[in-house]
Order: sequence, then C-alpha cells, then structure tokens
Amino acid sequence: MKASQFQEGHILLIDKPKTWSSFDVVNKLRWQLKRKLLVKKIKVGHAGTLDPLATGLLVLCTGKFTKKIEGLTTDHKTYTGTILLGKTTPSYDLETEYDAEFPTEHITDTLIDEVRQSFMGKQLQTPPIFSAKQIDGKRAYEFARKGETVELKQNQIEVFDFAVDTSSLPELNFSIKCSKGTYIRSIAADFGKALRSGGTLIELRRTASGDFDIKDALSVEEAIKMIEESEI
Repeated sequence: MKASQFQEGHILLIDKPKTWSSFDVVNKLRWQLKRKLLVKKIKVGHAGTLDPLATGLLVLCTGKFTKKIEGLTTDHKTYTGTILLGKTTPSYDLETEYDAEFPTEHITDTLIDEVRQSFMGKQLQTPPIFSAKQIDGKRAYEFARKGETVELKQNQIEVFDFAVDTSSLPELNFSIKCSKGTYIRSIAADFGKALRSGGTLIELRRTASGDFDIKDALSVEEAIKMIEESEI
C-alpha cells in the first residue's frame, strides 16, 4: 500500500502486547508514520481501550478515519480470559496485590452455571476504582492509587453470550460477548461475590470488536514493518 493512504484514512488492527497501554501502541505507530511520511503531525487514535495487562485486538484509525472512532467504540466486544476464584485484589486484576482470600470448597459446577446465567442480558455495573473513568476531571485510578475513596456511577451494560469452563478450578476460563463500556474486571469481581467467594481477573484477551477479528490483526512489529515498506 501507499504511505499516503494512512493520511487519507486507514484502519489498522493490532494485537496489543501485554504490559503495553493502548496509548503506547498509538504513540509507537504514530511516531513510525510521522517518520515515514516526513510530517510533523498525523492523527492516530484507537476505538476502545485495553488495560495494560490485557492483550488482543486494538482497532486503530489513522488520518481522516479518526472521525470513525466514535462509531466504532459502540461496537460489541468479545473476550476470552481466566478468573481466579477465592482471592481478590483492589484493582480486580493483577495490577495490585491480593488483599483477601475466600472459601471455594462450596463452589460446584451447578452453582457456577446458575451464576453465569444470572449475568446474561442487561444489567447495571459499577466500574472498578482502578479505571480511567473521569471523576471531577481526574481519572478514577489517580484517586485509588492515593488510597482515596470515591463513588463511581453505575453504567448499563449487556452480556450477549457468556461461556465458562470449570475444568481447571479454582481457575475459571471464560469467553464473553458484551456491550461497549463493560469492565471484565468488574465481571470477575462480581462473579466471585455471586459465588459467595472472591474473584480476580488474571488473564484477558480481546478477540473481536464489532466485525473486526483478532485473526486479522498484526503485531506491533508487523505493523511497523508494513509502514516502513509502504510506498511513498
């Protein structure tokens, strides 16, 4: 492809590496594009943030296609991952240390399936305190890291499909298809509570966003190579 297409507008599907923030990916590829095109500015944005500890599909828009971002963020998302039952962390994932342990001996396949079914459909969800939600002009995690308590408003979400695999308990492998704005970390924590135990999200991978699929995504290195090899 021609490098000028990135300025005209292009969608890049990236498989985000673990520990990278979504902004890290945007920043890296924006720098590569500016270098290739010999320009000081080029618009690059993403349609839906992934936490640093998550991997998987990140939809990037460049140039004039950044106007499409708002529409793309409304798409449903699909994830796979693992919930560890019996332990919790303040962030609901492994960003913070375990702070409590709970019994798991009473948890049966039947109970798990009952809880799974209760998560289907529309519901209200409270975002994690360790999130990028805006509160009085600041991110929620800024308050959380200082040990300050803040109240987050509930959002309506919808779960369209939710499958769980109980063969590795106390680890619970799952796949879920849900509406935009769904925090899978909150799903993990709430799932643990519903089981009268605890739950921590220990692995997460986004496999689809709307009609875009992870199988069509490039690694960051592959995207950089594509940019470098594009025609001027």
